Amino acid sequence: MTADQVKLVQESFAKVAPISETAAVLFYDRLFEIAPSVRAMFPTDMTERHKKLMAMLATVVSGLGNLKSILPAASALATRHVSYGTKPEHYPVAGAALLWTLEKGLGDAWTSEVAGAWSAAYGTLSGFMISEAYGRPQAAE
Repeated sequence: MTADQVKLVQESFAKVAPISETAAVLFYDRLFEIAPSVRAMFPTDMTERHKKLMAMLATVVSGLGNLKSILPAASALATRHVSYGTKPEHYPVAGAALLWTLEKGLGDAWTSEVAGAWSAAYGTLSGFMISEAYGRPQAAE
């Protein structure tokens, strides 16, 4: 990721953070719409899951300028995801749901540059997490 991409991700996330609960609902609703089979991996009451998603995103976004600072947490998260039943093929689906959510949340502020920056951020981190969890890098967007 370039410094400009990091800045775009951080600035755009700052615009989404005030609507974090709505963004979390949008994300999971979209995820379950495009991948209904993953719904069983989640609790019925998603309230806590919504908070955890947005907190994790805030941590990752704030640490993008120093990726090494967030890699241990990303590694631990990847390992936990395996125990939940997450497979490598779930990562691109979650990425698509995330980008869709950001597009909806940002409206006119969702530009091709912002989309590219978020795609780069997600691709970098999901690729790392897949490698950590499964021991082999795989493409994820």
